[in-house]
Amino acid sequence: MENIIEGVRNELINNSDEKTLASSQRFFKESILSYGVKVPVVHRISKELFLKVKDRKKDEIFDLCESFWQSGYIEESFIACNWSYNVRRYYKPTDIEVFERWINCYVNNWASCDTFGNHTVGYFIEKFPEFIDRLKVFALSENRWMRRAAAVSLIVPARKGKFIPEILEIADLLLTDKDDLVQKGYGWMLKASSETHQQAIFDFVMKNKAVMPRTALRYAIEKMPKELKEKAMAK
Repeated sequence: MENIIEGVRNELINNSDEKTLASSQRFFKESILSYGVKVPVVHRISKELFLKVKDRKKDEIFDLCESFWQSGYIEESFIACNWSYNVRRYYKPTDIEVFERWINCYVNNWASCDTFGNHTVGYFIEKFPEFIDRLKVFALSENRWMRRAAAVSLIVPARKGKFIPEILEIADLLLTDKDDLVQKGYGWMLKASSETHQQAIFDFVMKNKAVMPRTALRYAIEKMPKELKEKAMAK
């Protein structure tokens, strides 16, 4: 296992770029650790090196992911996201405990939060919809990344028209959140849901626009017709 981890880290180091490293911090308000590897290159490394471990048991893959998360490097977090998603056919209900712990303990930026939430957690919720109430618990967390994850984990299902009652409930829980990254997260969730449930999302926005942060509101109505946008934005 140590050889696998070392191999991944060597590949990242060998593909680091000073210009990418210098520019990476511009995308985040938080201070992050980075090798300076471009995201497409990280995904290529992730895909190539996963072939060496694809026949291992899911729990072994999760152990590797844990090590990548623990490093604090954003590139390693992307590999953890990818590898945990790669074994999605083997997910079981108790995996939500692992996923929640990873978010709560290790996620420290919006990119890792979104990559993990959109894919790993989102797929888990579609596979085990009885756990969607767990996202409502996320929405009440003091951890900003847990709250953002509550929303962004439903982006893909939302585009498919799924979970509209729960999406509106989570949006309501996050409605007046002071954190702009949480506002953007639930606004994005509402925008995704508006692709199939435009009227329900519009009604939610109109009902709450007096207290809804403008950041969240703008995200939510982004794909709506001009006339609906004007109504939503009117004072």
